[in-house]
Amino acid sequence: MIRSAAAALALPFRAAPALAAVTLALTVLAGAGPAVSAWLTGLLVDELTSGAASTGLAAVLVVWPPMVPLLLICPATAVLARLATAWREASTEESWVAADRRRLFYRSLLTDVRAAKEIRLFGLGNLLRARMVDSLTAVSGARLAADRPRTLAQGALALLGPVVGGTGTVVVAVGVGSGRASVGDLVLFLGTVAGVQGGVSGVVLQLGVGAGRAVRLFGRYLDVLATPDDLPQGRETPSGQAEIRFHDVWFRYRDDGPWVLRGVDLAIPAGAAVGLVGVNGAGKSALVKLLCRFYDPQRGSITWGGVDLRELDLAALRARIGVVFQEFTAYDLTAAENIGIGQVNALGDRGRVTRAAITARVDDVVDALPDGYDTLLSRTHADGGRTGVTLSGGQWQRAALARCLTRDDAGLLVLDEPTSGLDAVGEHRVHETLRRHAAGRARLLVSHRLSALRGADLIVALSGGRIAERGRHDELMDAGGEYARLFRLQAGGYQDGRVR
Repeated sequence: MIRSAAAALALPFRAAPALAAVTLALTVLAGAGPAVSAWLTGLLVDELTSGAASTGLAAVLVVWPPMVPLLLICPATAVLARLATAWREASTEESWVAADRRRLFYRSLLTDVRAAKEIRLFGLGNLLRARMVDSLTAVSGARLAADRPRTLAQGALALLGPVVGGTGTVVVAVGVGSGRASVGDLVLFLGTVAGVQGGVSGVVLQLGVGAGRAVRLFGRYLDVLATPDDLPQGRETPSGQAEIRFHDVWFRYRDDGPWVLRGVDLAIPAGAAVGLVGVNGAGKSALVKLLCRFYDPQRGSITWGGVDLRELDLAALRARIGVVFQEFTAYDLTAAENIGIGQVNALGDRGRVTRAAITARVDDVVDALPDGYDTLLSRTHADGGRTGVTLSGGQWQRAALARCLTRDDAGLLVLDEPTSGLDAVGEHRVHETLRRHAAGRARLLVSHRLSALRGADLIVALSGGRIAERGRHDELMDAGGEYARLFRLQAGGYQDGRVR
């Protein structure tokens, strides 16, 4: 087979030496087409290692000795072209690799279940999507600029393939007509050319399959965009301060799952602070999710100023709620952006950001950063060639609290373990500041530290999805129920100095 291929290469030179030389030169310029170069390189390697090279190469060299340097040039051309391409890719990679990391960061946020709550509540979807598209545009532009010369060269070389094959066929056919070659020589040459073209066709076929998959994927993307919103626009959230009330609310995450909340009746008066306590699994997180309308109850209703939440415009409702989730998100953004995204339409309002930082008592931390509010809070990404910094757990928690407090017009503040990462002094200061800052606004405080809820206007104890107790701190202590037992248990750990 190898000898036949070598003989086929020699056929054009027997038929018409001058024209065959031009044809071979075009083949070399084309890198012999990537497929031909690889084929010739493989031919030489296989022949030399198998010990059968002498016969095949001798057949070629006897017919036309100049084939020796050209056979060396063919693979060398492909190797040099690949090295040049690799050098160009390496030199341009630095121009887009940082933008590509940012693109992956924004994409991960948009698809991360853990970040979904904040993204939906703060309305960050459009902002993150726009930044991801900007990063993707920068990456695509840089990659296209790097790939364009290679693509043009490969396209030109690919066009030379049919020219080379056709010219060789004509040369051999002319030789047959003039008697310098036989019909068998023509058949042998055509078979060899067909083999090379078959390899190229396989590559083209694979490219076609990849393109087809891309088209199908894009079609599904268009179908998703065309999907109608299942939450049509509703009424505006009542302005001013209003009472929020749960009316016999029953909720479970799946229709066949256990009930998480069972017949909850609860009022959060305007301007009041309501503390929510209970062991893990009591239903505290579910109640918060219903308030933010991440879910709707299966039975009962939740009203804001007498209007069912399901009748209110979802974006407008969430804009009136400020939340610090227990599992808040630390964004790889600047300190100002980490705070400012709490009110995304005022992201550039540095005064609002500074006021929120002062209220959350994180301003001293931000001021001590290398670039203050413009410091990138990330070890993954670099800003202007400078690696960012990161915060401690307690500092991040205060930054998340400041994020919530940027919503000056929020009618409800939901604070889910807002001080779990702070020491006792820091916790006391934050709660005192919140009492002053949140005057006139409803607050729902969720905490396992019962001492943090002593000053609440109403404390509600959940157990098994039901409200087991409700009242002020003194009233619940006098009642001697579960709240009093848990409070004394926690207080006892401080009084006797032992770890419990």
